[in-house]
Amino acid sequence: MKEKVQSFGRFLSGMVMPNIGAFIAWGLITALFIAAGWFPNEKLATMVSPMLSYVLPILIAYTGGRMVGGQRGAVMGAIACVGVICGAPDYPMLMGAMMVGPLGGFVIKKFDQAVEGKIPAGFEMLVNNFSIGILGMILAIIGFYLIGPVMAAVLVFLQGGVDILVNMGLLPLVSIFVEPAKVLFLNNAINHGIFTPLGAEQAKTLGKSIFYMIETNPGAGAGVLLAYWMFAKDKITKDSAPGALIVHVLGGIHEIYFPYVLMNPLLLLATIGGSVAAMFFNTLFNVGLVSPASPGSILAMLAVAPRGGQIMVIISFLIATAVSFVIASPIVKMSGSASLEEAQNQMSEMKAASKGQAVAGAYTVAADGSEVDLRTLDAIAFACDAGMGSSAMGAAVLQKKLEAAGLSNIKVHHYSVSEVPAGIRFVVCHKDLVERARKSAPAARIVTISNFMNAPEYDQIVAEIIGARSNRNVADADSSDFHGGVLLKKNIILNNAPVDKETAIRTIGKLLVDSGYVTEKYVDGMVAKEDVFNTAIGNSLAIPHGIESVIGEIKNSGLAIMTYPEGIDWGDGETVKLVIAVASAGDDHVETLGKIAMTCESEEAVEKILHMSVDEIYELFKA
Repeated sequence: MKEKVQSFGRFLSGMVMPNIGAFIAWGLITALFIAAGWFPNEKLATMVSPMLSYVLPILIAYTGGRMVGGQRGAVMGAIACVGVICGAPDYPMLMGAMMVGPLGGFVIKKFDQAVEGKIPAGFEMLVNNFSIGILGMILAIIGFYLIGPVMAAVLVFLQGGVDILVNMGLLPLVSIFVEPAKVLFLNNAINHGIFTPLGAEQAKTLGKSIFYMIETNPGAGAGVLLAYWMFAKDKITKDSAPGALIVHVLGGIHEIYFPYVLMNPLLLLATIGGSVAAMFFNTLFNVGLVSPASPGSILAMLAVAPRGGQIMVIISFLIATAVSFVIASPIVKMSGSASLEEAQNQMSEMKAASKGQAVAGAYTVAADGSEVDLRTLDAIAFACDAGMGSSAMGAAVLQKKLEAAGLSNIKVHHYSVSEVPAGIRFVVCHKDLVERARKSAPAARIVTISNFMNAPEYDQIVAEIIGARSNRNVADADSSDFHGGVLLKKNIILNNAPVDKETAIRTIGKLLVDSGYVTEKYVDGMVAKEDVFNTAIGNSLAIPHGIESVIGEIKNSGLAIMTYPEGIDWGDGETVKLVIAVASAGDDHVETLGKIAMTCESEEAVEKILHMSVDEIYELFKA
């Protein structure tokens, strides 16, 4: 459940983060030129409303559509968003944009899948253009009559609820829900999806809004990082906290403190306490901002503070920091010696054991099972939601480590996880983005981290590359028993007693799971495959493999082989004596199946294999 919430939060953030520059532009124009701004200018202030009402929602919808349906999805999302905006012209439709953008991408993606291969030659452009036009028009109408009014009603409901909290003096208690949601990576969705529309309504009449202060104040996280800096018992965590503090407070990248809180969930009490205290102060002294602070740094908050309001904003930040620090300090002191490094190292070891990521010699394995030659590697992609902020920071850290190790020819570039360029063979990303990274860069080796500043995986990457280039085996694997990661001798089981078909599949599938080639879901997909296609191909041979929907459950390409001399009833009149389970994605999948079929091209060939030893079968299939 937690992983699903995090994934949802990151998806929403992915729509907002690439457009932060637009939020900053709107914020600066608002802070400078509205009547209560630094340099009031009635003409320039006319840009404020159109940017909030049209530019920002359309950009979000465009990005959301692109994330789901590519460029065609982006256009669909933008068209549909106009309907939502016009259907509720009195409200900023940022929430509506977050809904209709991905919906537009989904609709056009499904349409394209439905007509793939069915469009007459020469009519492709006609169908492509009119499909977006017609479906976009329909979605815009739905947005006008349904989505826009519904989102407006939601905003009215939220506004009414907030008014009740304000009138009862309970608005600070909103932080009880906001702070836990933030560490689940819902921070940008909450800020720009909920508080920005509410704040815009309030700022219209008051010239500023307290809603812009709820999520963005970096003080609560700063207090936690200060406590780790002062009282952490392990050196790595203690030394990493100051750098994280600077990035968090001055850079506004709140995600950097989330791992520190997740290490000890009791620290949520500190972030909640700090945020609640600051909000009581903000409520008591009517502190607010004239527009959203994007990103949530103290510098951004000061830039969009009302004229003469900077001191109050600083005090609000200091209150949140102090209260959070006071609550976090004893929690950190009593938390024992478990460290961020230990947690990350343990996680890395488990990943290595389960995924079989490290391989012998000069090669490593990509997400699709293909080999990546570390000797010729010259570029690494560091990916995050938006391709800014955390990925830029992580790329800089990794680049310094590579240069210090004499690997300055390898350049580390930062990208959005959805837009990793074709041809990149090595990707580093946060562990919660791994599935999106696999889709974006299937031919790349993917390394996941949980801390951008001081991830132990950085040193492991450097060591692996150095080992490959010096022709050392950095995986400590026995190359005689681990040939390219494709086949292990322990996964060749001979002379098994007859069992039913599903038991045979699950038994051989467990070999793939235990060796780190696939997840258990892939084995379920192998069983499901038999419902749509019998994998017995004649000659007493069956090649069970997963259905297309579980290709993403493959960690590395691999085989497992079992023999049943007395035969198994495989259905459809097929008796199987040789079972070869396959885990391989993309074009490699088809190629692997073809090679196995050629090796077992006759009953005689299969019968010969049934009488081979483990070593002989290993030599036959290892490549």
